[in-house]
Amino acid sequence: MLPKYHISFGLIFVTILYFFFPQISIFGLIIIFLSSVFIDIDHVFYYFFKKGSMNPFKARKWYMEKQKMLNKLPRAQKKKIYTGFYLFHGIEWNILLFLLGNYFSFFFFLFLGFSFHLFIDLIYEMYDKGTADKFSLIWNYCQFKTRK
Repeated sequence: MLPKYHISFGLIFVTILYFFFPQISIFGLIIIFLSSVFIDIDHVFYYFFKKGSMNPFKARKWYMEKQKMLNKLPRAQKKKIYTGFYLFHGIEWNILLFLLGNYFSFFFFLFLGFSFHLFIDLIYEMYDKGTADKFSLIWNYCQFKTRK
């Protein structure tokens, strides 16, 4: 999903949280929002692995070209294409953040942002490809090792 959608949905999410859970501080809402967007930094890491550059602008261009190509394919064809290994896209991080969040609220805010991001990604991936490859880091790694 494109960053502009994560930004839009993230703003809507924290606005809803603000009204339904006024006890969450502005700091907490900012952490939730930022983590719901910047979890995608792992896309730049994957681009570095594939291309050897940490330039986020080149990474964005590369992903946009890939997305244009994928958008032209039928759903059944998209299912067969491995789009990459994304380090922070997995329920395993959410479990860790949730556990740490029981002791430190900062991690709970990260958990909320990551969870929201993954939820939106899951909906998009199910709609677009009919798969849920990015749900688990372990599953994604196994796919990465077999489909590089």
